[in-house]
Amino acid sequence: MVGVNTLKLLNKESVLAMAQESNVLFVRLQFVDILGTPKNIIIPASGLQSALDDGIPFDASSIAGYATIEESDKIARPDPASFVILPESVEQRKTAKLNCDIFEPNGKRFEGDVKYVLEKIMQKAVRFGYIYNTGPECEFFLFKKNGDTSSVIPNDTAGYFDLSHRDLAEGVRADISLALEAVGIRPYTAHHECADGQQEINFQYADAITTADRVITLKYITKVIATKHNLHASFMPKPLYSQCGSGMHTHQSLFTLDGINAFYDPNNPNELSSIAYHFIAGLLKYIKELSGVLNQTVNSYKRLVPGYEAPTYISWANQNRSALIRIPSKRGISTRCELRNLDVSCNPYLAFSVMLAAGLRGIEDNLEPPAPVEKNIYSLTEDERRKYGIEELPDSLGHALMIMSKSEMVKETLGEHIFENLLHVKRKEWDAYRLQVTKWELENYLPIL
Repeated sequence: MVGVNTLKLLNKESVLAMAQESNVLFVRLQFVDILGTPKNIIIPASGLQSALDDGIPFDASSIAGYATIEESDKIARPDPASFVILPESVEQRKTAKLNCDIFEPNGKRFEGDVKYVLEKIMQKAVRFGYIYNTGPECEFFLFKKNGDTSSVIPNDTAGYFDLSHRDLAEGVRADISLALEAVGIRPYTAHHECADGQQEINFQYADAITTADRVITLKYITKVIATKHNLHASFMPKPLYSQCGSGMHTHQSLFTLDGINAFYDPNNPNELSSIAYHFIAGLLKYIKELSGVLNQTVNSYKRLVPGYEAPTYISWANQNRSALIRIPSKRGISTRCELRNLDVSCNPYLAFSVMLAAGLRGIEDNLEPPAPVEKNIYSLTEDERRKYGIEELPDSLGHALMIMSKSEMVKETLGEHIFENLLHVKRKEWDAYRLQVTKWELENYLPIL
């Protein structure tokens, strides 16, 4: 098994040796499109050396946001440091996985490679003297397979942290956790969440590129393991009416290059540094512009409504869980801020990119956040929220795209290629959605109008 610390030491020679010693038969060369959908090219182990030497050419014309037919040739170059052997619980045959960087035929990095976007903004953070770490809380649902995609039946009716006969997913979570450990991802909690059939698995924080890789791997492993239990795992943000949706609350911190948490200041009343305050202020200032990336589906905005533990108001607080940004109580090396509006339908590479860009803008411009709001924001009247200067997040994908389309900061961070392609794909999704006539409309309007 390749552990987390071992990953960084791998090179072409050690990867080839490990593949041979472990009798690997196939290798998955993976990358993701602009929406965060995993893609892969499977090669026999006999082709691994050639792939590591020269990459694998492929036609990208059918991959969302990648290229037109006229400019579709791309090359996937495996990153040896990402090599892992997938466990038998995930693959029937001995199979390894490598993440790929995407290049143009002329050797230049492809501007539509979402990992490249995150690498560039992480390099900017390094020039500031910081490593950007993220730690997401990944929620998902388990549904019974009933052959009908228009209706869902939760796997169980257990509640938050339940230890009872109603929690039917304990074995599923255990199998997912073991499979994650086998590929070097160490979970530290797994439990039932609030809604029927809703689960959560958390893993250790890491630099944002490593974490984005892990989110994609977790989603893949979760779906495979669920299928083995004759269940369907869904990362849809809001699949059940009148119940809580699935988020991806993400904890963020900046560490100096010599390993010191830059958010911690023991001499401040809240033990937060000026860097932490500037970073939080940047997130608050630009959060509306980021929403089209952090909450990228029509369904995302059905989760972001009052009353279901998801943030709808732009504020921050030290403990208040109704706030958009929360500061967990631990300090010292664990000092961090938690952004709570993300959901698991997002592309983690792009989401972490724009979050870091907003935080760095806050540091560059010496922005100061407003006072924290420790009250339950959902219980405040509109006048009280106005008094505190609390604004609302976008309330639909269309609203979020309109704001994002005018954002110089998001465009600069994503690059023109991804920015324009993401807007194009998501506008088509929004148009397709708003042209639908739903069952709810027919039931409520047809009899009386």
